Amino acid sequence: MSNTNTNNDSSDIDKAAAQADSQKIAENLEETKEVNKPESLSEEEQTPFIEDDLRTDK
Repeated sequence: MSNTNTNNDSSDIDKAAAQADSQKIAENLEETKEVNKPESLSEEEQTPFIEDDLRTDK
């Protein structure tokens, strides 16, 4: 039965590939979109994940 699922998955991929509009894809790649940047943290907020004195990799 898992063979049937595999065939369905690949046919869905084939359908999506056949319907892909290369011109639209190229347009999307050319667009410059603003990326959300992380807000800067205060000195108090900038804490390491691991306490420095507990690190064993130094």
